[in-house]
Amino acid sequence: MTSVANPARGEAAIEVGGEALVLRPSFEALVAAEEELGPLFALIERAAEGGLGLSEMAALIWHCMRDRPDWCTRERIGAAIAEAGLAKATPVLKTLLTQILQGK
Repeated sequence: MTSVANPARGEAAIEVGGEALVLRPSFEALVAAEEELGPLFALIERAAEGGLGLSEMAALIWHCMRDRPDWCTRERIGAAIAEAGLAKATPVLKTLLTQILQGK
């Protein structure tokens, strides 16, 4: 189920379990993320200050995943971020956070 992210739609992709999973920060996804993580502006401020935790990153990605395969869990997302390193996850998070701030 490999998908291609469409940047024109504000999408990004992250590799988990050898598959590219597409992330789309839709209204519904952001509401769910905000319910769990608190106000999105505060989340962005923490990210800008380098204070975004791995669990918060995994949660934001989890909520923004467009088509979540049955095998994909939050733990696998967190492990994929940790295994790939923050440098690889940062562009994905930047895309999501930019979409939150700028919208489409």
